[in-house]
Amino acid sequence: MKRGAALLAAGALALAGAVGHSAAHAPAGVSDAAVMEGLPRALSEYGFFADLPAQEPAARVVGYSLNTPLWSDGADKLRFVYVPEGAELEPGGEGLLRFPVGSAIVKTFAFGEGEARRLIETRVLLHRADGWLALPYLWNDDQTDARLALAGGRLPITTPEGETISYRVPNKNQCKTCHSKDGAVIPIGPKARNLSAEWLAGMERRDMLTTMPAVHDTLPEWSARGSEDTAALARAYLDVNCAHCHQPGGAASNSGLDLRWEQDEAHAIGIGKPPVAAGRGAGGLLVSIAPGDPVASILAYRMQSAEPGIAMPELGKETVDHAGVAIVRRWISEMPSQ
Repeated sequence: MKRGAALLAAGALALAGAVGHSAAHAPAGVSDAAVMEGLPRALSEYGFFADLPAQEPAARVVGYSLNTPLWSDGADKLRFVYVPEGAELEPGGEGLLRFPVGSAIVKTFAFGEGEARRLIETRVLLHRADGWLALPYLWNDDQTDARLALAGGRLPITTPEGETISYRVPNKNQCKTCHSKDGAVIPIGPKARNLSAEWLAGMERRDMLTTMPAVHDTLPEWSARGSEDTAALARAYLDVNCAHCHQPGGAASNSGLDLRWEQDEAHAIGIGKPPVAAGRGAGGLLVSIAPGDPVASILAYRMQSAEPGIAMPELGKETVDHAGVAIVRRWISEMPSQ
């Protein structure tokens, strides 16, 4: 759980609409029909949770965590995968696991601790016969259920760092922006290299994964960053937070930046690379990464800004991730100047 208390302004979750307490009682087991068809209006209709408000998973719904997680204004994230009966995940190298049709990825965003914790939104990725579908759900005031929010929403929230923000729940199209490659919606989180060997082995024992991926646990543990290599931490952070757009076929592929972990060509990751149509986002700087000089690096400049038109990532944050910026700046500072 993230440190610090988080407070919601009174009535902020009214955007979610009124949902009765009875909606919190999920059906027995996951509804494969809800996963595969239509646009369920309430999160409870899927049956992903035996206890929805407590986020207690139902059968064949398994919680997981990431070595290096994506940062979202300090929100705590509860992550789950669902694999239907008779199906299994498959390894895909060190990249994304292959999810069978009928599976789902579920992620709930929360702020606060203990009795003060509030569930804010739950995003679901559904693997249907015609591809992946991303849908956002917004939790109600009573914390009993979450309603489909195709138009997204805004909520006043105080982050764990004490900053009051207008938190953005993405609309359906914005979900697609980040989860898109070559025009198709795809997952971006559960890559073998960012999952623990222990979790993967557990999935294999439960017959929910065909075989252990050859590569796993490659990305460093962000929570142990005081003892990890700076370059590995910075590259992992960029891979998780930026590379879903900044890669060939991604939403920001026109930038020419490729921030994937596996990319090892210096110019591709931005070293000495001039910007492409960055406009005011470049801040008058000349290259994405100036070795030895984070102040002259567009990458660091945009990461440490929360101003629209400058801030990167463009979606998914209203505040600056100071820990992430510090790691990237240190990485750039340690590079031999050219």
